[in-house]
Amino acid sequence: MKVLVWLLLGSAVTPAAVAAAAAPAAGVDSRWIQEENAPIPMRDGVVLRADVRRPRGDGPFPVLVYRTPYGKHEALADYTTFEHALERGYAVVAVDVRGRYASGGEFRPYENEGRDGYDTIEWAAGQPWSNGEVGTFGLSYPGAVQWLAALQSPPHLKAMVPAMTFSSHRNFFYAGGTWDLSWIEWIWDNIAPDIRAKRDLPGPKTVADAEASWQTGGLDMLSVVPLSSLAALKGIAPYYYDWLRHPPDDPWWDWADLRDKYGRTQAAVLNLSGWYDDNYGPEGATTNYAGLLAARAGRAPDTALLIGPWVHGVRSTATPQAGERSFPASAVIDYDATVLDWMDRYLKGVDHASGRQAPVRYYVMGADAWRDAASWPPAATRTRYYLGPASAGRPGPLAPQPPRHAAASEFVADPAHPVVNRYAASGAHDYRELATRRDLLSFDSAPLAADLEVSGPIDAHLYVSCDCRDLDLWVRLYDVAPDGSAWNEMSPGVDVQRASYRDPARGRQLLEPGRIYALDVTGAVTSNLFKRGHRLRVQVSGSFFPNFSRNLQSGEAESESGRAVPATIRLHQDPAHPSYVVLPVVAH
Repeated sequence: MKVLVWLLLGSAVTPAAVAAAAAPAAGVDSRWIQEENAPIPMRDGVVLRADVRRPRGDGPFPVLVYRTPYGKHEALADYTTFEHALERGYAVVAVDVRGRYASGGEFRPYENEGRDGYDTIEWAAGQPWSNGEVGTFGLSYPGAVQWLAALQSPPHLKAMVPAMTFSSHRNFFYAGGTWDLSWIEWIWDNIAPDIRAKRDLPGPKTVADAEASWQTGGLDMLSVVPLSSLAALKGIAPYYYDWLRHPPDDPWWDWADLRDKYGRTQAAVLNLSGWYDDNYGPEGATTNYAGLLAARAGRAPDTALLIGPWVHGVRSTATPQAGERSFPASAVIDYDATVLDWMDRYLKGVDHASGRQAPVRYYVMGADAWRDAASWPPAATRTRYYLGPASAGRPGPLAPQPPRHAAASEFVADPAHPVVNRYAASGAHDYRELATRRDLLSFDSAPLAADLEVSGPIDAHLYVSCDCRDLDLWVRLYDVAPDGSAWNEMSPGVDVQRASYRDPARGRQLLEPGRIYALDVTGAVTSNLFKRGHRLRVQVSGSFFPNFSRNLQSGEAESESGRAVPATIRLHQDPAHPSYVVLPVVAH
């Protein structure tokens, strides 16, 4: 979920605080020169506000820019990256993005961040204490703003570390054509309180109060259909309702798509994510890394990829725990050193040991080992595992042998009673109880005779028919231990495809009831060692709520309709229609 354990409690910036631009804050650190609420003019006249810290001395200094909607004051108080950057001789600029806290203008998430980011970077490069070498860093929203600014080609942006962020609206606002419901909680918890405080509107005015109220009313908000009828964000987040008016194939979303635009930036990019990051994170990091390599073919790529066994957030990179799954201490990294070593290399020309590592570094869960590679994905055998006949509540086989006889398996999906993810927290959890449900299908391999490493993209190719006009197909991979526990290998969202968006280039195409369609579910990615004696489990369902919206199956969009119908979904498994998953098996 985008809500984000790493966010801190926030409070509104008062008019008096805004008026204190350039005045030292009480209790400031005398080691640094500090300026509060420095004005940064945007090209349209809006003024953003930044807190600037720079080392004492003559300078000039290279500059690191951090842009956030969560409160620059909170970021500076919470994250040690700023202090460590100052100790290394960087000036740091922490900025409230447009419309948030001390900055002027209207907040519309992400939409203005490209232009505003360009103007901020070039402002930082032109200050008398700056040497013109600018880097950017940050995670989640502060990661996304880096990419959106980089696509505007600011000439002084030399390096960036966009952590745990996206590659496309298709796997950020949507996922495989389904709507990401976590935007509701993200707005409610993190954005709405400051708006209410500024406008003196009723409702929670601090993040803490908003989070408390979500515990009692959040599920009701997530359950509202049509989605556009949600009352809780009316007058608070008009952009949310604008988003709903634009389906995933709408060209309007071009501003939120990085793919095919990587040639617009020359900055050195470290792509960082976690296997249990929000759905868009590992896909974003691997897609952006590959896109940069392609765009920079024939020259030094100046990009790297780092993925560990983490959930979403800076703190998770220092925690050997993802949900209920524990890892050894070697699974953590020093996030500050990782960021600043990258900046030293490209802003100062200083190479640390990290700069001599392979361009790709990823953690293999299960093996509990880091692997270095020259490229991503690593060399692997793309191995098919076919889904054999199953019945609701009883797993079918998952085996390398293709089907020899006609077969099909079916289940009834009811949007009014969806498959529910009972875990609110991100990370690995035991989902064994789902296999007993009658509204999905499970497929288990035989116990593995030897360890099996799966590292890279995971694809599913299924043949499906339905007595409905549309459906969602969730294809989830689990590691089943000998004790029966079934552990997810990634967060939900990379493993779903809406049938009506099976070919995005052709727009929305409803199904003809009874006709067999070939549906591909792509985008999932992980690295895990399935140990000897464990089983692979693939699970197919029509929903996974409340992470993502429910397909009404009536052919009507849930953004504008609430008319839902149950449907019988049939999975075909005969020689002419072999349904299978493809796993990247790494040999050792």
